[in-house]
Amino acid sequence: MYILGIWDGHDSGAAIVRENKILVAINEERISRRKLDITFPEKSIQACLEYLGLSPPDITYIAISTFDFAKTLSRLLPNLKEEYYQIRRRKKNPGLLKSFKKISKYKLTEFGPSNLTKSISHAILKNKLEKLGFGLSKVYLIDHHQCHAATAAFCSGFDECAVITLDGIGDGLSGSISLLRNNKLTLIETISGKSSLGVFFEHITNLLNMRELEDEGKVMALANYSYPIKDSENPLLNFFFIEGINIKAKYGPIRMYRELKKILWRLPSEQFAYCAQRTLETKISELVKNIMLKTGQNRIALAGGIFSNIKVNMCLSKLSMVSDCFIFPHMGDGGLALGAALMVNNELKGVSSYPLNNIFLGPDFSEEQIKSALDLSGLEYKYYENIEQEAARIIAEKNIVFWFQGRMEYGPRALGNRSILAKPDSQKIRDLLNLKLKMRVWYQPFCPTMLEEEAKNYLIGYKSPNLFMTMAYMVKDDKKDDIKGILGVDGSCRPQIIQGNESLFGRLLQNLKKITGKGVALNTSFNIHGEPLVCSPQDAINTFKKCGSNYLVMGNYLARNRK
Repeated sequence: MYILGIWDGHDSGAAIVRENKILVAINEERISRRKLDITFPEKSIQACLEYLGLSPPDITYIAISTFDFAKTLSRLLPNLKEEYYQIRRRKKNPGLLKSFKKISKYKLTEFGPSNLTKSISHAILKNKLEKLGFGLSKVYLIDHHQCHAATAAFCSGFDECAVITLDGIGDGLSGSISLLRNNKLTLIETISGKSSLGVFFEHITNLLNMRELEDEGKVMALANYSYPIKDSENPLLNFFFIEGINIKAKYGPIRMYRELKKILWRLPSEQFAYCAQRTLETKISELVKNIMLKTGQNRIALAGGIFSNIKVNMCLSKLSMVSDCFIFPHMGDGGLALGAALMVNNELKGVSSYPLNNIFLGPDFSEEQIKSALDLSGLEYKYYENIEQEAARIIAEKNIVFWFQGRMEYGPRALGNRSILAKPDSQKIRDLLNLKLKMRVWYQPFCPTMLEEEAKNYLIGYKSPNLFMTMAYMVKDDKKDDIKGILGVDGSCRPQIIQGNESLFGRLLQNLKKITGKGVALNTSFNIHGEPLVCSPQDAINTFKKCGSNYLVMGNYLARNRK
């Protein structure tokens, strides 16, 4: 019994599960090459089927996320979401009706789902799927926050925990609190879309002249450059109130935007970012404390776009009543397709636990495909039996290596299969990567990947491996010089922690440690800023050439520019 999950909104994609295994999951952007693509994910669906050698009649059930009024309207009139996509990504001018469009967007998304919107969405999607050959599959529509909750709960490895979702808005809500117990999710509270911390941070991002739903990480990074502001002097803290296990906003989304705009007029950008970041950390910590007290749980599983904020996650992990904290690695809307499939599998078959040792869930490419792409590339290349040794040597000599291996990562983080790697102790390399190769703002720090044995020495409060770069840690003072190329100005970093040397990437780090004495590397995503992570060998070659760098590793091949 194969279950296909689909999400056809922001960062659309597809996933296929069977029994208690996640077989494949891909987002449309990786194939279409449109960052955070919003179109119906036909390319992702086809890629998932091809990877498994399946055809549409092999799919028993199809699970699709979200059926509120705004989502249903965008399915009826796809040009509406395409125009918003073009404006949001600054590909098109907003026009004379900018204010009206903004008001309409936030007003429409507040309307939750109904039997009518569910029926209309089902009919539109069923018709589209039948044209793709899925006429025999039964189609289910799953609530937005149920999908987020399913990814967090069922991939956490916990048999019992509190499950919290927080994002902008979906199906009329901005969050939910559930309990995972006896293999089932039980909803105990919902948070209104009118009281959305996610929309609040979207507004902050937009007002700082950044792209909402995309550049929130920049806001978090910019906040580190502010002078500290006392909570009593933070004008944003009273925008929200925590009432038990719920959140209440002082203003609705439109009024909130106007009030924030007035405050920004009085504050430098970095202080405005600091006040917003502090508001998230303070309010979410208070909410989670109350949830722990009410439920009696000491483990939490988290999903939703808010939990891409690694500083918030660090605050939660430090709470005395939280013994263990799991953040689903594709926490934003890009994870909804998988969440829908997991939810249907739970409802039909009772499956509530999936092993998640890695999230290399995308396509891979054979040695023949890699060699064929290199033959046509104009690059010089050579085969190495132990490519990880050669790559470690090149990195140790203060060079940058573009690294392409195995199945593509699922989610926003490069975790060692589509990565750009370098020594972690060079600020010169950091600046070169930021300003010339990656072409992104100077104040955004890079991340390290480190062996677990190093994590114990480098990180304050280290408990257990964070495999997916979902949380920040503070770095010990005597280790900061060792990794100054990946260190935030506040002394924090967002590490991926690898156990053992079973993977090729793990062996690369082991070899790097033999040469340099440190099993740590700078690891950033294999892409230019504003473009999706590379998927295919040809994507990798194109990006490598654009960056004008020297070393590209694909499979066991080391390639160089001829010049």
